[in-house]
Amino acid sequence: MADTQQRPGAEGSPAPMGPADIAGLLAGRIGQRRPTAAGAPHPAVPSAVSPDAPVAAVPAAADGGVGAVPSLAGLPGALPVEWEVIEHLQSLVSTKLSAEDPDKLLEEADRRALARRLVRNAVADWATAYAQGNVPLTAEQETAVGTAVFDSMYRGGRLQSLLDQDGVEDVMVDGLRAHVEYHDRPRQTIEKVADSHEELITWVNRMARLSGHGERALTQATPMVGFRMPDGSRVTASLLTTRPSVVIRRHRIRQHGIAELVQWGSINPMLERFLTACVHAKMNILVVGNMGAGKTSLLRALGREIPPSERLVTLESDRELYLDEPGPKPGPVTFAFEARQSNGETRGGGAAGEVTISDMFATALRFNATRVIVGEVRSTEIVPMLQAMSAGGSGSMCTLHVRRPHGIISRLVQLCTEAGMQTEAAHHLIASSIDLVVYLTYLDETAVGGQKHRFVSHIYEVHDVVGEGGRPVTTELFAPQGGEIRAVYKSMPSFIDELELTGLMRREWLTDNPYGAWMGPLATVGRR
Repeated sequence: MADTQQRPGAEGSPAPMGPADIAGLLAGRIGQRRPTAAGAPHPAVPSAVSPDAPVAAVPAAADGGVGAVPSLAGLPGALPVEWEVIEHLQSLVSTKLSAEDPDKLLEEADRRALARRLVRNAVADWATAYAQGNVPLTAEQETAVGTAVFDSMYRGGRLQSLLDQDGVEDVMVDGLRAHVEYHDRPRQTIEKVADSHEELITWVNRMARLSGHGERALTQATPMVGFRMPDGSRVTASLLTTRPSVVIRRHRIRQHGIAELVQWGSINPMLERFLTACVHAKMNILVVGNMGAGKTSLLRALGREIPPSERLVTLESDRELYLDEPGPKPGPVTFAFEARQSNGETRGGGAAGEVTISDMFATALRFNATRVIVGEVRSTEIVPMLQAMSAGGSGSMCTLHVRRPHGIISRLVQLCTEAGMQTEAAHHLIASSIDLVVYLTYLDETAVGGQKHRFVSHIYEVHDVVGEGGRPVTTELFAPQGGEIRAVYKSMPSFIDELELTGLMRREWLTDNPYGAWMGPLATVGRR
């Protein structure tokens, strides 16, 4: 959905709008994607190793599978050959690629283009030999084999067919079985995504190497690893579970801006203008919510609203913001720091080679950044983050996992005290550093025939004073009311003058249109 707001002028600033204009900018809803039929029959094609066995009707798992549990080979678009053939061709192509570019002097794009050409040639030669004693593959099947070979070299390998499905948000592998979570339909369980646990562990380590994280290997010495795949998906794997386990969190869209959040229904045009003005006014913003609520998506969108004249540093344990990559419009000069995991050894009482977000803060601040963004605060890095905010890092942002809106301050204090601060000192630091807290609510109705809803439900102002009990004073600016479970205007922010100076916000928009241009009630299952 294109940005329907006119943004004239050299600076790209939106033109002033009145309440009627805001009301007319209601976001359209994304149409539901047509679900892929799981377990659809696949044309019987003889395998170079052995024929594909039919998919057995196994009872669904109690945790969400519906009907039969298909195997990966039984899904639509399944390969016409066994995976051993793909591995053989992948090895053959890798050998030829190394021979043609032994020192890896080619640019990555050129090297991949060469790999694609070698894959086509290798598959064509193999298919010709294969047809001498078997039913020849169709052109489509031959293309599918070639795609699988390339995927095994540069993408998600055997799991790529799951990741490529429409609406996939998470792929959870438990041993040889996978559970796939979608944003618009119930979970699907796939019976066999690897031939052995050893193959799954090999896949994890190969993905880590492809992602440039050679130090992150899943072994008995390092039984937990995390990294991102080449497409940006976040992977967490462990050997501490009953069976080797892998969770892949899919980032379906990396280059979106704040206008897309309006389109998806996460915010309305009023909140778009308000939050954009807060970014331009250099408010320190904390984005909070439960797991899967869309915190990173909102933080990424807000980061893309930072003026291009500024200098930004991002600190992440695993790269998810991608603010250093070209976006829908020019952004600031961005230095993206990423933490490094230990190689499993210990040295001097610590983990050898490990670099945490806290470790990176000192170096990041020496880049003279006008703002600092931390992808997610989980531990002791909360203290340097808040100190950076309070010591002049105006306009800095981060996310924090909080289950309920009323628990935000308590969660901040807990992390500060775990880092060694006294409670009173933590209260004062929080009050002096954070200006705005944005809470996202996550409502999952896929189990009852609905969809997943992610939306801003609360926005709080944090004042630079402590009140009763020594806690920071907060004001609820937006909250659910009048039957609306999404954010509705309640109180005027004390910094409204600063927002108006940006030219992006006017106070009468809040008072004249208190329901913020939400297009009727949220289409939950109970309200259809």
